[in-house]
Amino acid sequence: MIVKIVTLFLIAIAVLAMFGRLKLRLPGRDRLTDKKCPRCGRFRIGKGPCPCKGGHS
Repeated sequence: MIVKIVTLFLIAIAVLAMFGRLKLRLPGRDRLTDKKCPRCGRFRIGKGPCPCKGGHS
């Protein structure tokens, strides 16, 4: 009985790992990197300039 539980647990972990790798290939990841300030590297929220005054929208 314990062997079945451990086996199912390992299979579930493997499936989660596959979905984690799939997430890296999804579209939209490039858009997320474009939202970073080129000067300080922080994410910009909204359409305004970065608080560091270096990256304009």
